[in-house]
Amino acid sequence: MTATTPYRVTFVCSGNICRSPMGEVILRDLLAEAGLDGTVEVDSAGTTSYEVGRPADPRAVTELRRRGYDGAGHVARQFHPEWFARTDLVLAADEGHAAALRRWATTPEDTAKVRLIREFDPAAVAADTLEVDDPWYGDTEDFVRCFAEVEASCRGLLAHLRGQLAASHR
Repeated sequence: MTATTPYRVTFVCSGNICRSPMGEVILRDLLAEAGLDGTVEVDSAGTTSYEVGRPADPRAVTELRRRGYDGAGHVARQFHPEWFARTDLVLAADEGHAAALRRWATTPEDTAKVRLIREFDPAAVAADTLEVDDPWYGDTEDFVRCFAEVEASCRGLLAHLRGQLAASHR
């Protein structure tokens, strides 16, 4: 990242219809509130092609809306390994996604870009609960829990990004 190149974050889950769109939508809004929306670009993708072209799960959209976020325009897509070249941080929802992403990475630098979403939530780190469970098989409460985990992680991520941006401008 340079002063003119945005820092790029990609959230990744299985189909890109539940966890990763939540991360994308929440972080994008937090960045806008912090005045960093032009400095950091956020997107999301899945490790599979199962849901490509579909909207976010209606339960995810409902939970986002209930919390003041708009996830209605999301369209699922699949992560492609060549994206590592244009992405600074790739955030996996769970260890399975992280392992797939690390297999796709072709350099040590790309492998180092892969982190778990909840690594940025101090409470999750303290409790050693770094995975965001897939709410797709569950009910409304699973989406409520997923939202809470992802939002807490995004708030921690915002602090991390502020530090990254400050360091790049020294």
